[in-house]
Amino acid sequence: MHCQQRSATMEQAAAESPAEVDGNPAEVDGNPAEEATETAKRKSDELDQPETRGRGKKRRGAGGKKLRPGERYIPPPQKRNPGVSFNQEHFNETNYYFEGGLRKVRPYYFDFKTYCKGRWIGKTLLEVFKKEFRAESIEYYQKAAKEGRIRLNEEPVEDLSVVLRNNDHMRNTVHRHEPPVVGRPLKILVDDGEVLVIDKPASIPVHPCGRFRHNTVIFILGKELGIPELHTVHRLDKLTSGVLLFARTLETSKKLDQLVRDRQLEKEYVCRVDGEFPEGEVICEEPILVVSFRIGLCRVDPKGKECRTVFQKLSFNGKTSVVRCLPLTGRTHQIRVHLQYLGFPILNDPIYGASAWGPHRGKGGVVGKSNEELLQALIEEHCSQESLHLLDIPDDVIGIEQEAEKNQTSKKADKLVGTAEPNASGESHQTLIDTQVPTGCSSSGETVNKGSQGGTDLNTNDTSPTNGNQPEATDSTHKTPAGTRDHLCSECKLVRPDPTEKELIMYLHALRYKGPDFEYSTPLPEWAKEDWVEAD
Repeated sequence: MHCQQRSATMEQAAAESPAEVDGNPAEVDGNPAEEATETAKRKSDELDQPETRGRGKKRRGAGGKKLRPGERYIPPPQKRNPGVSFNQEHFNETNYYFEGGLRKVRPYYFDFKTYCKGRWIGKTLLEVFKKEFRAESIEYYQKAAKEGRIRLNEEPVEDLSVVLRNNDHMRNTVHRHEPPVVGRPLKILVDDGEVLVIDKPASIPVHPCGRFRHNTVIFILGKELGIPELHTVHRLDKLTSGVLLFARTLETSKKLDQLVRDRQLEKEYVCRVDGEFPEGEVICEEPILVVSFRIGLCRVDPKGKECRTVFQKLSFNGKTSVVRCLPLTGRTHQIRVHLQYLGFPILNDPIYGASAWGPHRGKGGVVGKSNEELLQALIEEHCSQESLHLLDIPDDVIGIEQEAEKNQTSKKADKLVGTAEPNASGESHQTLIDTQVPTGCSSSGETVNKGSQGGTDLNTNDTSPTNGNQPEATDSTHKTPAGTRDHLCSECKLVRPDPTEKELIMYLHALRYKGPDFEYSTPLPEWAKEDWVEAD
């Protein structure tokens, strides 16, 4: 047992080793799926000039080779510009609207682009879509191809039986829907030209990842406050609120990165956990293993990486405790996993407080399931509660989600016929709605008219930016706004109940970020105050 109570001060413990992940400035509660995706400063989606070969001459035509009958010409791979960040062209892809206290994004067309992976070479497009892109059915991809939404080396592909070859460049135009987030504004704590510090609301990812692009901190800052080209110093998990620090310049970013490597940064969190937490300091040093990088699922395991967290109870209201947390290493979901192991999961944690972990919810590392069984059980639990939006499931993992959803919805298919009906617990089921092709969307046989920058706002009559001060509607369902529907999009045919604010907020807050000559902090959130009582 590596968890113990100590009498040494937490400040001394914090000074020993501030949070760090293998020398890199990673966030304790960051999502590994996020960390593997786009950051504020990222490689451009746009293609640059063709690379040159030999004596600087550009390849022309088929590169001097005579193509055999039926052989496809494949252009050489293009260079990318690593110094280009998100800009106004990306921000203009769509806009926000506010409804029921939530920030929502109008659906828009978006181009997903990729070069042929090594494992795809020699396989047909049909085989690749069937195995690795299960967000839609094969019938959808066949229809999308006929309408020019799938391109290979910028040429429309009508037959998915085409065999992929090395350097093939694929472009898939989709009708993109983003989950809603809380409608609270981003509060700027410091902006001095060198750093930008904000108080991040819960539910908003830091940067584009999974299904989120415009409903992210990076895009909101760029679209609404005109602050682009930020350098990410650390990350917060989507459901975590609190101090979030960006560097304004490359020089400042390098300085802060060096402070992380030199272990000169301290982070302090506050959370509310289930039950009465022990008195005094509690130190947990259990190793943590990432079970699924795709959705950011971790557990205590002897094969995991070493880590250390110091906890101290601040208050107890008879049911739940407020706990101060000092992570001395920076593993993914470290605070949440260690608290679960101790038997005090964070109140309303959708992952580590779930019943999928067993009757004791993972206390002491006892789960009784393999990693695969645990992942499947977690997805099925959230399917049954219609709360999959609380899991960060990327599009290429949707196949697992859909299989779980089939298991849960097969028993209630008779209800998916007209309007959202409440079940025994009062929750509404997602419901199929009219599938008629809407006015303004492409009809069968037409090519989608998309912008060259990767995304097109479908609501062409409303391009002005919006903010949280405008009047709000109170509709409690999440449905596609009028004029933004697409006849091939399966998401457009669904009406989902909007998440409640309680579902979108986890009681974990980054309270303080401290360096040798700076300290940034926020006031305690309402739920962390001693006299707070959870509403029924």
